[in-house]
Amino acid sequence: MNIVCLDLEGVLIPEIWIAFAEKTGIEALKRTTRDEPDYDVLMRYRLDILDKEGFKLADIEEVIGTLDPLPGAVEFVNWVTAQTRLVILSDTFSQFAGPLMAKLGNPTLFCHDLVIDEKGRIADYRLRLKDHKRRAVEAFKALNFETFAAGDSYNDLSMIEVANHKCLFCPPQRLIDERPDLAVATNHSELQDNIAKIF
Repeated sequence: MNIVCLDLEGVLIPEIWIAFAEKTGIEALKRTTRDEPDYDVLMRYRLDILDKEGFKLADIEEVIGTLDPLPGAVEFVNWVTAQTRLVILSDTFSQFAGPLMAKLGNPTLFCHDLVIDEKGRIADYRLRLKDHKRRAVEAFKALNFETFAAGDSYNDLSMIEVANHKCLFCPPQRLIDERPDLAVATNHSELQDNIAKIF
């Protein structure tokens, strides 16, 4: 039995924070896990900016409503789910992901939650588990699944490291240079080929 574990943003859907940064013109919100490997540092940085600028969850939801999956992502998800099991392991939040997951056919998603106050402000965030991507892949392996993991960024490395089969997807050049041992797919067709070879 096998299972495919994928990151979400930058692999199947656009980076939500980058889309919001482009809409609002706040360049500082374009910072992602490609730039800041420490997720807690990154999220505190983002929440501080939202507070300073007075943005609420509804402002981000409005931008999310305009987004679609990346080109080829829907077809890729359909192919994977016709072959085997697919689980999305993401550091996004359930409040952000819902509309886009529906456009992907609602594959299984493990992610985090935002804490929203009575005024609609994002007051905090609640991690499902620290390093939940790695721990999920390890749990699947303990259940005797043959695992494949792919992601585009530094926060995906811990799950990629422990998977039986692994691949980076459209990563930044810096990560390619730092990890020449990892295969790289530059589009969904190449990612599909990597999976097909294994399973």
